[in-house]
Amino acid sequence: MLQVMSLTLPRLALAAGASLAALTSLPAAPAAAAAPSPSPYPFLGQHRGHHHSDTDHLTVTVHGVSSGADGTFEVRCHPSGGSHPAAGRACRALERETRWGRDVFAPAPRDTMCTMQYGGPATARVTGTWAGRPVDSTFDRSNGCEIARWDRLVPLLPDARA
Repeated sequence: MLQVMSLTLPRLALAAGASLAALTSLPAAPAAAAAPSPSPYPFLGQHRGHHHSDTDHLTVTVHGVSSGADGTFEVRCHPSGGSHPAAGRACRALERETRWGRDVFAPAPRDTMCTMQYGGPATARVTGTWAGRPVDSTFDRSNGCEIARWDRLVPLLPDARA
């Protein structure tokens, strides 16, 4: 037991010394970080939200929703308007889901493992411009990933839960 302890203690001291050396070699953080300047490239920063633009305009076409919400609707944000029955709430849902550096309309990555469940025959296509970027995205409820992707954008997309 004493021999094991005598071998372990020097190793611990060496590891602690190396960790302390690594920590003390880090540069000190400034006392107050300056506010980041707005980026001219909306999806390259780390901030939530996006630059509001008069070009935030989407066309949503929906088929197969049992609630009868099928049709084509226009959504404008900032200020909200258009023919969408819940344009203001749709804009707020988009704002809530928009993150700098991530496309809110992007499909699930191909290597994502999704639950094998069926959410119904509803399909949707969203086209237009959001955060200064072109949008042309399709949605369905064919598996767990697609159902979650759809549900994140309710009420831009109608609530299609059965």
